[in-house]
Amino acid sequence: MISIEDALQQLLAHVRVLPEEQKHPLQALGQVLAEDIAAGFDLPPLDNTAMDGYAVRAEDTTGAAEASPRELRVIGEVAAGYIFEGAVGPGTAVRIMTGAPVPDGADAIVPFEETDEPFTRPPSGAGSLSGSVHVLKEAAPGANIRRAGEDVREGEGVLRRGTVLRPQEIGVIASLGRDHVRVIRRPVVAVLSTGDELLEPGQPRQGARIYDANAYSVAALVRRFGGEPQLLGIAADTVEALTAKIHEGLSADILITSAGVSKGDYDIVKDVLAREGEVAFWTVAMKPGKPLAFGTFERDGRRIPHIGLPGNPVSSMVAFELFGRPAIMKMMGKREWLRPVIRATTTDRITNAGDPRLFLARCIVTRRDGRYYASLTGSQGSGILTSMARANGLALIPPEVDAVEEGAKVDVLMLDWSLGDEWGSWTDDGAGDGALLPGTTVIGPADGSV
Repeated sequence: MISIEDALQQLLAHVRVLPEEQKHPLQALGQVLAEDIAAGFDLPPLDNTAMDGYAVRAEDTTGAAEASPRELRVIGEVAAGYIFEGAVGPGTAVRIMTGAPVPDGADAIVPFEETDEPFTRPPSGAGSLSGSVHVLKEAAPGANIRRAGEDVREGEGVLRRGTVLRPQEIGVIASLGRDHVRVIRRPVVAVLSTGDELLEPGQPRQGARIYDANAYSVAALVRRFGGEPQLLGIAADTVEALTAKIHEGLSADILITSAGVSKGDYDIVKDVLAREGEVAFWTVAMKPGKPLAFGTFERDGRRIPHIGLPGNPVSSMVAFELFGRPAIMKMMGKREWLRPVIRATTTDRITNAGDPRLFLARCIVTRRDGRYYASLTGSQGSGILTSMARANGLALIPPEVDAVEEGAKVDVLMLDWSLGDEWGSWTDDGAGDGALLPGTTVIGPADGSV
């Protein structure tokens, strides 16, 4: 039995960043940029207005006030996407909509709210834009004008290789006119369940057989963290059936199986792994999740990592969180994959019976009065999947600690931030409540290195 840290280090040493691919920006959301991106033009490309209003010469508004407005002759209007053919001269104004280029001669924008808009149109002006507008407040030169290039200058670097593409970055790429981008491709993750006792959801119930939850929870986790799950179905508890299914999964970038890695008579995954590939380890000092196998297969000159998760559904999800998620994120070229760990006060007594393994207790973290509290989600049996459904964190109980008493402080590995107002404001009363802790050895190095 090896430590979580050693197991993760060995696993990540066999994981490589995947090749690049070219994709439409929207399809690349969450992927890692594989190129530097520079601007091919100024952004915005022209001076434009930040407000609906009137383009004017600032000097023509000098001294304007509600008691002494300045009257300007309206000579036209311009909307976003169009250029005004003409110029603003002394005593004139152009009605302008947000985003429209500033007409020649104008050096300020007076918002509608600072005029008597709608302006007065003479009856003879039907079908044309003419008349006058009264300016009720003096405008300073440059008022409400967004200058060309104030966001990005032509040739300027905008996004760097290695950036994870969020909606913000997708918008920036689109604003530069790019309809494609180079990114690190997503890993294809083959997911296989093992066991004669399993049924596919949708099949009729049969005797003592149970529905396969692991494949779906693991595949959902794969998709959540950016991978592309490939469901292989269920392998029967025979060496032949399992071998055939494993070979089927070796076209993927990584193979994840569940069950068959403990010491039972029918737990044959590690035996097939040893025969068909290489085994690095198969027990880890964690609870739940001790029977965890890792190894590799060779196929057509490629080395395919394999993670053998435990069969109990909670163990399977917790083990994936600690090992599968970092592996997938490293394959995608991501260097920041640490989970936040907070300090919280327990509202329950958490027992560990002196077990020499790290106990990851399912809990729900809430915040009251600027402090974080961790409450168990019920029974901690590794087969109680609903305890994971209720959890947003894992309380980390150190090895050989018999019990953590109610009211004690514990570290909690956060799985989600379902705390009502999400991140909220971090507070610290000197005892660590609410403080976001730096990376812990439970998760591994922040840059994904080994």
